[in-house]
Amino acid sequence: MPSKDVCVVLCTTPTADSKRIATELVDRQLAACVNIVNNVQSVYRWEGVVTEDTECLLIIKTPQTMFPKLSDALIELHPYEVPEILALDVQSGHAPYLEWILSSTQKSSE
Repeated sequence: MPSKDVCVVLCTTPTADSKRIATELVDRQLAACVNIVNNVQSVYRWEGVVTEDTECLLIIKTPQTMFPKLSDALIELHPYEVPEILALDVQSGHAPYLEWILSSTQKSSE
């Protein structure tokens, strides 16, 4: 199985929303797994002002074919006006894990 069938999506969220969003993505079978990394310090420019926030980083594993639905769901569930949604192609990985990602979301991709 080619690893290019899988992607990792990065999305920062407010701490209060991270578990709700992660759980919803897995419940909808849009993601096989979502890791929540707490206490991510973000520095960014928003509306012309340099801003600092403490957020959570969601590391989302999903098939490439699920990315459009996953992105739509993140936009729906996310409180930010412009949420970070970045898909990174997986170049290689442990074949049984990659297969698990695909099989865990298979019902949603039909």
